[in-house]
Amino acid sequence: MTTAGIVLAGGGARRLSGVDKPQLVVGGKALLRRAVDALAGVSPIVVVGPEREGYPEVVWTVEAERGAGPVAALEAGLARVGDAEFVVVLAGDLAAVTTSTVDRLRAAIGGDDGAVLVDPDGRLQWLIGVWRVAAVRSALPELTGGASLRAVFGGLRMVGVPSEPGESADIDTPEDLDGFSE
Repeated sequence: MTTAGIVLAGGGARRLSGVDKPQLVVGGKALLRRAVDALAGVSPIVVVGPEREGYPEVVWTVEAERGAGPVAALEAGLARVGDAEFVVVLAGDLAAVTTSTVDRLRAAIGGDDGAVLVDPDGRLQWLIGVWRVAAVRSALPELTGGASLRAVFGGLRMVGVPSEPGESADIDTPEDLDGFSE
């Protein structure tokens, strides 16, 4: 199966005073580097967000209207995946995503449109999943700005994959970051 990767690494990080959240370091490694490393073996790896140094293996792009939200960013990423049959979609602020996460999702998709990580509270983690490119493209609304990922992915046939401890953790607040520094 031909698989591409998209990392959504834009956004304003309002709860973190506007820092470049994907470049925050957890365990000696930037969050964006963690996401890119988790995509080892997929090609291309598309990062949607401002270009950052130190990632020669990725293709950079931005949404047509900056700040239009994750569905607009997803659309921009999909435009750069070529003829891949599957796409791994990851947030750029994941603290513990690994190649094992991606491998488990890829193995679980079967005949469904997607496989998505389910956190310990039973919530679907829309930005940790593997999807059939054709299904996602067909589910995109005509106007992607401000659209909901839940609306796009939620209408597709998917399988939930239980997360390993800490695997679905992301960094949204200073407290989240402190939790990984201890």
